[in-house]
Amino acid sequence: MNNVSLIGNLATDVELREVGEEKKVASFLLAVGRGGRDAGADFVGVSVWDRQAEICAEYLTKGQRVGVGGYLRSRSWEEEGKRRRVVEVVAQRVDFLSGPRREDEEKGAEVIPFETAATG
Repeated sequence: MNNVSLIGNLATDVELREVGEEKKVASFLLAVGRGGRDAGADFVGVSVWDRQAEICAEYLTKGQRVGVGGYLRSRSWEEEGKRRRVVEVVAQRVDFLSGPRREDEEKGAEVIPFETAATG
């Protein structure tokens, strides 16, 4: 079973890019506290696809708290003659746990948590 659930704060802003003709992917780094005596954090790469990617890019910024549910995916590629490898979370669900961004509040927008299935 490949199932991941994390709660943390965005360590980076969301980067949105197009993949292929009609697909979009957003990516960000999530800081997840370890708790206990080892009070550090782990930084986990997260990718979100399609409409959910657009929503994350529009409403999330560095520092905001989110819950992420999805699965792990590993991939590798060649870069400058070296083999690179990464394991990331592909989000099927992103819940906004922080309040709206200040600029959204100023516009009178109400930002509510959402969930959608990812298709990436």
